[in-house]
Amino acid sequence: MGTIGKGRSASPNLWTTWRLTQIAPVSTDQAPPFPESRCDLLSTQALYWSIFYPMKRLESRTVLITGGAKGVGAATAWLFAEEGARVFIADRDAAAVEALKKRFAVKGYDLGGLCADVSTAAGAELAYTTANDSLGKIDVLFNHAGIMLVKPFLDCTLAEWDELMDNNAKSAFLMTRLVLPQMLERGKGTLIFTSTTGVRAATHLEALYCASKAAMHQMARAIAVEYRDQGIRCNLICPSFVRTQHGEHEIEQLRSYGVFASEGDVNAMQGRICEPEEVAEVALFLASDASSFVNGAEIFVDNTFTAV
Repeated sequence: MGTIGKGRSASPNLWTTWRLTQIAPVSTDQAPPFPESRCDLLSTQALYWSIFYPMKRLESRTVLITGGAKGVGAATAWLFAEEGARVFIADRDAAAVEALKKRFAVKGYDLGGLCADVSTAAGAELAYTTANDSLGKIDVLFNHAGIMLVKPFLDCTLAEWDELMDNNAKSAFLMTRLVLPQMLERGKGTLIFTSTTGVRAATHLEALYCASKAAMHQMARAIAVEYRDQGIRCNLICPSFVRTQHGEHEIEQLRSYGVFASEGDVNAMQGRICEPEEVAEVALFLASDASSFVNGAEIFVDNTFTAV
């Protein structure tokens, strides 16, 4: 053991680490205090590595995102990739899938993806099999695929009811049923579902949308309860109006019926429009170990929309 100042000693590696923190370009007004003990040195070493070699929050995780080519899905794919995850997306918009894959390649990321309609059994099977073959396993499933309908209840048809249920509820059922067995086999897995503030605060002219999302919402909570003790975490994100093609189309449809006639009305309800990246940050929290004790939760990303 080498002697270092005032008779204190520590291993050469720890001493070197402490010295590096003195000369490295750390953004502080003054160098850290000389470590008083071996514990202080270990803490300083941890600080050094956290500054110069930060651990990415989803390092080596594999993620499948349905409805992942645009809007919140695409924003989440970007954020997850930046945090070290290997990401695969499934979306009905083939052009959007290919466009996002090209954008990822420009940035040096390898994004897997295909065109698939996960509201059908065949489409869900294709998405799962292709993603699993590409990634090797699926650690995180983000059930984000869904559609919107704004229409007076008495004008809605049985076909529209089936379409909303298929896309917003059955798709999540099909994908979760496919992915969950391998998660149970490993004893660990994370499921995330995109719900809506409409399960808490019903919206005019969206009876079918609210019903289909509510069905998916309660299924997710029941899954969390059923599989909690087998290492599965299952949580819900409930956004209000988000600046996406989906969200803007919803606002346009509502305005056509005289509801929420101005942007000021939306701002009055939630302060401003939500950005897709803000929802993606919540998804990152739920996918990471930072939420290790969060299960069966409903996180409302709505800036008090459902609180007033």
